[in-house]
Amino acid sequence: MTTQLDWSAYPGAGGGFQGAVEMCNNNGACRAAVGGVMCPSYRVTREERDTTRGRANSLRLAITGQLGPDAFTSDEMAETLKLCVSCKGCRRECPTGVDMARMKIEVQAARAEKFGLSLHDQLVGYLPRYAPYAVRVPWLMNLRDVLPGAAKLSEAIAGFSARRSLPRWRSDVFDDSINSSWPGSSRPSTPWPNKQDVDARHKAGHDGGARDGPEVVLFADTFNRYFERENLDAALTVLHAGGYRVHMATPADGSSRPLCCGRTFLSIGKVDDARREAERTLAALDPFVSRGVPVVGLEPSCLLSFRDEVPAMVKGEAADRLAAQALTFEEFLAREAAAGRLTLPLKKIADRALVHGHCHQKAFDAFSAVETVLKLVPDLKVEPIESSCYGMAGAFGYNAETIDVSLAMGELSLLPIVRKADAATLIVADGTSCRHQIHDGAGREAIHVARVLAMSLK
Repeated sequence: MTTQLDWSAYPGAGGGFQGAVEMCNNNGACRAAVGGVMCPSYRVTREERDTTRGRANSLRLAITGQLGPDAFTSDEMAETLKLCVSCKGCRRECPTGVDMARMKIEVQAARAEKFGLSLHDQLVGYLPRYAPYAVRVPWLMNLRDVLPGAAKLSEAIAGFSARRSLPRWRSDVFDDSINSSWPGSSRPSTPWPNKQDVDARHKAGHDGGARDGPEVVLFADTFNRYFERENLDAALTVLHAGGYRVHMATPADGSSRPLCCGRTFLSIGKVDDARREAERTLAALDPFVSRGVPVVGLEPSCLLSFRDEVPAMVKGEAADRLAAQALTFEEFLAREAAAGRLTLPLKKIADRALVHGHCHQKAFDAFSAVETVLKLVPDLKVEPIESSCYGMAGAFGYNAETIDVSLAMGELSLLPIVRKADAATLIVADGTSCRHQIHDGAGREAIHVARVLAMSLK
């Protein structure tokens, strides 16, 4: 079999893919009902097929020909993997480190090549490509959640559940061409800067912030760029307050289309497109990374792809360098604080914060940094929410075929806990889809750690 990702760390067919599948030794740790993350779909359905073990056994039988010649790309295999939310909980919690999320990409890639893509998958996967055009007509793009019957029509035509709102498009998106610098001396007095304030200050700059400060690159992901630019604005505010010289990487080829990690393309099996996006991003970031400048990101699934899928798609020293220098926003600040290099003038803003950890933060041992950074805020009691996957998992929670399981995952622990919190309690979640699930399911606004810190700045 021909595979799309690098499996050379394992033996067997498919460049090592068979060996990766065979890492499952049927220990059954994925059948845990409480604690940790793995396996969120099993916790809802209680079906063996929806465990990491069940999926691995199906893959094992398929690639060894025991289920017939076309089993790997069959509808039955797609059904077996449909409820896998690619949380990567198994990558960390399985005793043998089975990475079902990466294996699922191979199945999706094979099926995409054989059968093509549905309209739903095209709209999800190609979001970074059409987003620059969509923001020109946000009123039109948002009609789906405004016009009576439009949501049901979108479900019938494109498979987006009518029971789920979609992210709202906006025209005041984050623009690297004017946010490429963070000039030196003053900071907006608002809890977090508005668009006009930030853009005016950035236009005044030339080469990135505190000119003699330590350098850092802030990677603007697709989701925060187009839907929640407040998070990027807040991150810039915090980094500047810490005395850092902040760079915003732009495409090395001079094109106007923003950089992208390729995550959405991987989610639909379009590995070649994901690879092209990764190569564009590597070309833009390597001049910084090769000088030892860290790359910081806000969306966990995007930033952490630089440490996981990107080196598996693009072989070479540039990908390895980026993997070593890519840090979540909190990892970077926690590292700087531990080294005695971080000084932020923070004040008390609340008594309590409930924090939901993104599954990928947990899988890459990056969640402890979230707690560490939030505890920098004076007198803030930080309480992690003990939960598995929140149920959105990128596009999983928008799909009409998986909406019921998505909602059920949220109800396992996350949403009931958030509903019980009083209005003064901060609800913190770094993942854009996490925040969306909390909004839809509990009626509360969850905010990124960057905004918490920006609010706390004196």
